[in-house]
Amino acid sequence: MKIYLLRHGEAVDGTEARCKDSDRPLAAKGIQRTRQLAHTLGHLEISFDLILSSPLTRARETAEIIARSLKLEGHLIFSEHLTPSGDLQRLIDQILIVRPPAENVLLVGHEPQLGNLISHLCVGGPGLAVAMKKGALCRLDATPLSLAKCAVLDWLLPPRLLTFPPDKRK
Repeated sequence: MKIYLLRHGEAVDGTEARCKDSDRPLAAKGIQRTRQLAHTLGHLEISFDLILSSPLTRARETAEIIARSLKLEGHLIFSEHLTPSGDLQRLIDQILIVRPPAENVLLVGHEPQLGNLISHLCVGGPGLAVAMKKGALCRLDATPLSLAKCAVLDWLLPPRLLTFPPDKRK
């Protein structure tokens, strides 16, 4: 099973948005880069059998842009287990109960939850320091999936390497 982990795009600042942290939407830059990422995924013919996303606004918006661009709206499910306080074992269980079994899964969430999940799947616990920048995408190969050492890190790409064509602005 290929597990793709995507940290939400750049969100507006909490003071700028004048809302709770969980309600912060994507900033214009976050929307633009997520659309570019979706274009890149389509160009590379990467698709997903299942998209699980945190329901927090910035992650939800990120997942919806990807799903809409890849015409996978029917594959998108929101999961409380992808919030920063989510339960990793219940997240794994949620992935495993999908029928037919998913071969390519996209998880859209937050740090430190995504980094913790990568660590648990690659080394069996919290010992691997992984930091995902906003808009970064990671791919793991997990066989069979469990909340234990079951995966190999295929790649972890920062957002600037994921845009097609490359974002020339600095």
